[in-house]
Amino acid sequence: MSSASTKSQTPSGSSNLADDRFARAAVLVSRVVIAFLWIQNVGWKTPPDFRALAAFTGLAIEHPVFPPYSALVKSVILPNIELFGWFVVVSEAAIGAFLLVGLCTRLWALIAVGQSFVIFLSVGLTPEEWPWSYYLMMVGSLLLAGVGAGRVWGLDALLRPVWLTSPRRISRWLARTT
Repeated sequence: MSSASTKSQTPSGSSNLADDRFARAAVLVSRVVIAFLWIQNVGWKTPPDFRALAAFTGLAIEHPVFPPYSALVKSVILPNIELFGWFVVVSEAAIGAFLLVGLCTRLWALIAVGQSFVIFLSVGLTPEEWPWSYYLMMVGSLLLAGVGAGRVWGLDALLRPVWLTSPRRISRWLARTT
């Protein structure tokens, strides 16, 4: 084997993500599809009263996955649905936008894992829901975080080298979110 071909392989003999076009394309497609999933699902959470979101969230009371969460929904979230509704809309739109452009992808993919888990806590045992869809959202987002999906045709690929060489603490923190 020539030295040129061994440089692009890991000790186990498999190629690096950077050198594997199919893997890079799969990462890009996965990141974009998951981003659009979040963006598309913001559409039905309509302000100012967030009625549909309140009904959806209220399923945590009717079909509790985790009773302490159901109690939180009943006593804190539903009485303040306007505040929580704006938080949900802004955070889910941000998840979709940041994943779509590949900026701070690890951070936003981990936020997506957390938000998917909260959605699961709300509707995971509802008869009309398929809980595996929320497991898949969590695992898909976790994979995006694990591979640093924004480093594949995303802004993370452009900005990370700059952040890594910057003496500023915030830049080094941003580099870790890519």
